[in-house]
Amino acid sequence: MVSTLVLFQEQKHLPGTENKLLMFPMFKRFFINCPKDLLNRLVAWRIASISERNFLYLLSFIVGIFSGLAALLLKNLIHFVAKELTTLIYVDGFSYLYLLYPFIGILLTVLFVKYIIRDNIGHGVSKILFAISRKGSKIKPHNNYSSMIASSLTIGFGGSVGAEAPIVLTGASIGSNLARIFKLRYKYITLMVACGSAGAIAGIFNAPMAGIVFTLEVLMIDLTMAFLIPLLISSVTATVLSYFFMGDAVLLRFTAVAPFDIHYIWIYILVGIFTGLLGFYFTRTSMFLESRFSGIKNWFWRALIGAFILGILIYIFPPLWGEGYDSISDVFNNQGAELLNNSLFEQWKDNPYAILIVIGGILLFKVAATAATTGAGGNGGIFAPTLFTGAIAGYFLVKLLNTVFDLGVPENNFALAGMAGMMAAVMHAPLTGIFLTAEITGGYGMFIPLLITSTVAYVTIMRFEPHSIYTKRLAQTGELITHHKDKAVLRSMDLKNLIENDFEILSPDASLRDLVKAVSKSDRNLFPIVDKDGYLKGMLKLSKVKNLIFEPDLYDKVMVKDLMFMPEFYISSSDSMETVAKKFETSNRYNLAVIDDGKYLGFISRAVVFSNYRKTLEYFSHE
Repeated sequence: MVSTLVLFQEQKHLPGTENKLLMFPMFKRFFINCPKDLLNRLVAWRIASISERNFLYLLSFIVGIFSGLAALLLKNLIHFVAKELTTLIYVDGFSYLYLLYPFIGILLTVLFVKYIIRDNIGHGVSKILFAISRKGSKIKPHNNYSSMIASSLTIGFGGSVGAEAPIVLTGASIGSNLARIFKLRYKYITLMVACGSAGAIAGIFNAPMAGIVFTLEVLMIDLTMAFLIPLLISSVTATVLSYFFMGDAVLLRFTAVAPFDIHYIWIYILVGIFTGLLGFYFTRTSMFLESRFSGIKNWFWRALIGAFILGILIYIFPPLWGEGYDSISDVFNNQGAELLNNSLFEQWKDNPYAILIVIGGILLFKVAATAATTGAGGNGGIFAPTLFTGAIAGYFLVKLLNTVFDLGVPENNFALAGMAGMMAAVMHAPLTGIFLTAEITGGYGMFIPLLITSTVAYVTIMRFEPHSIYTKRLAQTGELITHHKDKAVLRSMDLKNLIENDFEILSPDASLRDLVKAVSKSDRNLFPIVDKDGYLKGMLKLSKVKNLIFEPDLYDKVMVKDLMFMPEFYISSSDSMETVAKKFETSNRYNLAVIDDGKYLGFISRAVVFSNYRKTLEYFSHE
């Protein structure tokens, strides 16, 4: 091998050898075709030797390994970047470096994405939903690594976002690309996307059930019980890897849970209402601020303005730095006063009202810090900010009640409940909030209050906001179909492929005799009337003129233009299949004319649409 490469290096400089060498069959086969041939042989061997179900189990295990390793790698990348930086920050007081570091992180992220990746990798979960809905679950290969690098730069330098969405996108990309390598069908590619996502969540939190529930609740189109096994395999595999390499050193772990007291049930309901309303504020404010940032066309100014806003917010409220898991741990341990450390308000740590004011400010401005990070071009998700806001919200509300009414309620329990409530509100994922919070505490002692708070928060947010923060962007553009199988099937059908053109076309100047000739040649009962420029002037139904056909004396006296009519219902080739289905339903027609700017293209029939729908449904179905 070495001698071959040396010979190649020596010969490539000789006159006239470049093209000859590149065309040399053995060279081309070895360096270009060989990997492809090996892959095709592997796929053929898999099809011949391993049953489809067993292969899915094997592939879900492999996806679980890779997504678990990706979660471990990302956690360590963020820790490495952050650790190197915090040694430079003066920890006994607030530092002006808080203003500088976010800009460095966002700038590096923007340059990496703009000039190396050259693709938009933000809003990872929304991208997965879009891929499932509109791209056949195909995710670009660079997402196997690009989100990890970009988010570690953003978060490590203080970006107020989370690593969960990037790692979920990474896991989903691993699953998607492995499934495509082995030439699996759409529904199995989607399953592997789900396995990668579940493995990523399970690996980063050591929470296998939360990974599965998050995937089912947020991502999947249609999942039967039989497909739960691959999800379990991926989640458990990623969790075991996380335990093996990290032990209990996960993002969140809390065990000091006070027993559930039925007398405090009204407080859990209050926390649910509070987090539901806060979730509405979080969603709408985040969308508004990001839209304002997107209006800044110059990428450098956008990064500079966003980083400056973020730096100012972190300077005033240091807990807004990074993911915020240290702050969550503080409130879990009833040390909310620690949130004032290294800030302008540190001297007021002993004043409970000052603590409440500062925590209230953190609650209000966390969403601004998150939106400034992502709007400026940083990479990260809202998973961690949601957990952070929920924990702070639960702690804040109960500390307020304790301070004003001296109730003596355990504040850390309600911080946990607040996390579940906020996830139910912002992500519209109440079950994920319940199971993740339960697994974080190492048991299900808080299951009933978590259930109460999540349900109340979800019911509250649904009165104001029907879409989660993940799906709202897609819903605004009409691209959200992930949780609606009928819409998914209709969106996957191409209207242009369903247009029928085997109709006998008549001119407006045609006579009844011409119509009779057209009837004799046609198998259709519709006849479009089209002028020489292709514009539809009207149409005829055989049932309306059949009596005239048997009147030969009228053949040359009656003209087609005297019999035609314009269709009341018609469609355009740019209409969605949902629009077509609604037109068929409301018009009660069996055929609809397809007209673009007045020009006739053909007809689309109810029977053809229904037949194509059935075939596409089989393609989508997991049964």
